[in-house]
Amino acid sequence: MSSFAATASQRIPVAPEALPVAAWRTEVKVRFSHCDPAGIAYFASYFDLMNGVIEDWYPGALGLDYHQFIRERVGLGYAHVQCDFLRPCLMGDRLTFTVIVERVGRASIELRLHGHRGDEEAVRARLVIVTTSAIENRPIPVPPLLRDAVVRYQESCR
Repeated sequence: MSSFAATASQRIPVAPEALPVAAWRTEVKVRFSHCDPAGIAYFASYFDLMNGVIEDWYPGALGLDYHQFIRERVGLGYAHVQCDFLRPCLMGDRLTFTVIVERVGRASIELRLHGHRGDEEAVRARLVIVTTSAIENRPIPVPPLLRDAVVRYQESCR
């Protein structure tokens, strides 16, 4: 296991420069609606922020239309989510999220997201997306177009 992989699997903050240079990044602003009355980002809001990051990752990194999969009744829901909150974020903070592909399975894609506020890692999540038939409500193999794009992305980040 590389030192990056070992650190990423622990609660030790990862510096932005330790992440693969080719990994896709996007900036997200913590808004009033994401915060509790003290102006601190509410933990559940991070999941909404990260889902938006993933929706943007499809066209931004994979060259695919996330919403087209949904319109074609391919579900892209989460079967597992794990999140470490390393630093509190405040209203107005800007987080830069980096998307790393951990694994592509038969019917799942495992992603790791790192959210940095400047040089500080504030949040890290592991998301397991399961591709499903939205008609039959059961897992289906990752569509070939999506699988190929995710594997290409994963390889480009090595």
